[in-house]
Amino acid sequence: MEVNKIPCRQAFTDKLLELAKKDRNIIAVTSDARGSVTLNNYAKELPNQFVEVGIAEQNAIGVGAGLALSGKKPFVCGPACFYAARSYEQVKVDVAYNKTNVKIIGVSGGVSYGALGTTHHSLNDIAVMRTLPDMTVVLPCDVALTKKMTEALADFNGPVFVRMGRGAVPDVYTDYEPQFRLGKANTLLEGNDLTIVGTGETVFHCLQAGKELAVKGIHARVLDMHTIKPLDIEAIEKAVHETGRIVVVEEHHLKGGLGSSIAEWVVENHPIPVKIIGFPDENAVHGNSNELFKYYGLDAEGIIKNVMKLLAVGN
Repeated sequence: MEVNKIPCRQAFTDKLLELAKKDRNIIAVTSDARGSVTLNNYAKELPNQFVEVGIAEQNAIGVGAGLALSGKKPFVCGPACFYAARSYEQVKVDVAYNKTNVKIIGVSGGVSYGALGTTHHSLNDIAVMRTLPDMTVVLPCDVALTKKMTEALADFNGPVFVRMGRGAVPDVYTDYEPQFRLGKANTLLEGNDLTIVGTGETVFHCLQAGKELAVKGIHARVLDMHTIKPLDIEAIEKAVHETGRIVVVEEHHLKGGLGSSIAEWVVENHPIPVKIIGFPDENAVHGNSNELFKYYGLDAEGIIKNVMKLLAVGN
């Protein structure tokens, strides 16, 4: 497993700096998190397009909304756990309700802060953000897709919540340059026995599981569902009809995330077996991301075990 030398947050800020040098309306806003977000170079090179509010995530969202209403393109950046909870009221009213052009970039999401425990985990952010009308929700899986996503968001007009991890992650798109279209999943492997859907940092593990299953004679379709809202209904409907079973793997609580979103559509339209692999309804144990993925069965080994059980029940 070859891990990229830079994390997605660094890929994001590198691309944002490149774009901001060409577009003076792009403004980076942060809440004492320029180190966490890797915004130091951005702040140094473009001080007039950078706003630091201190440890005040609620203020950051309000500042972002004000900038957007003034014609700017603000990217409000900081730890996902705080923007999805501490400033939720401001996100709900100032951003979603008013449809302001604010991009909320939540870094160190999921269990990236591992050892710091539940206070710093963001395992309910998808659930709360996807319920807000007009809010787009995106989870990039690797550096290449993060760069494409940043370019797309700079041109997109509307509220967006992005969650990405903290550490460097393996490349998913190694043989070609990925496409990024909001609301359009990328197919990584073709197969008709079942569909495995991943998002964010689970995508790599889904792809690895798909490749190992193929050796066993089980051909899984693997989707990178980078946009959770709007959901790619076309890809889900195709998976339902062509594969008959869906496994969703997400770095999120089992309730309310991508799996719930897919299951909601499936149960109303074409009921088939849907298995959701995620974090149970409990405070997660402490450990780094890899340890927690393995402990809760979100790695390739855990995914394969769940797939084999699902296939056995189906037969």
